[in-house]
Amino acid sequence: MPYRNLSLRRRCEMILGHMDLTHPFSLDTLCARIADRRGRPIRLHPLPREAAESGVCGLWVGTDTVDYVFYEAHTTPLHREHIILHELGHILFGHHSLEGEEIDGQTPVVLGRTNYTTRQEQEAEMLASMIRIHTSGTGHPRTAPGPRGALARLESAMGMGYERGRHDGG
Repeated sequence: MPYRNLSLRRRCEMILGHMDLTHPFSLDTLCARIADRRGRPIRLHPLPREAAESGVCGLWVGTDTVDYVFYEAHTTPLHREHIILHELGHILFGHHSLEGEEIDGQTPVVLGRTNYTTRQEQEAEMLASMIRIHTSGTGHPRTAPGPRGALARLESAMGMGYERGRHDGG
């Protein structure tokens, strides 16, 4: 399992290496940069109440001309941002979105998910978390003091200790 987490972290680091993340972080700027790279806009929308009530927190629907990212609106701003970053993680990894079809420029009709795997969810979640780590604070994450106690154990279990230079036992 640790080897798999390290491999996942390295894949995320490769994507992060090609991103120009702003300090202070701006979700709007990140969306604009990803949209520019993809040649189509990213539109953020709150999830319909019924979807949110069913337990869905986020959703990416791609069309030929627009990427729609839906998020749970009735949560904390930090959680809402993480949900959006998770969906952007799917885009950045090149995962398959739910397929959508625009009708008269309106929100697309969702046709169904293809190739939905646990690996895709792990990749999107790890990338979202790593974006937050890289954009929180003023310096590179390796220069920040390491966490202690329960947070340190949690990060270690998730392979996050490697990020902060803790892999050498110090």
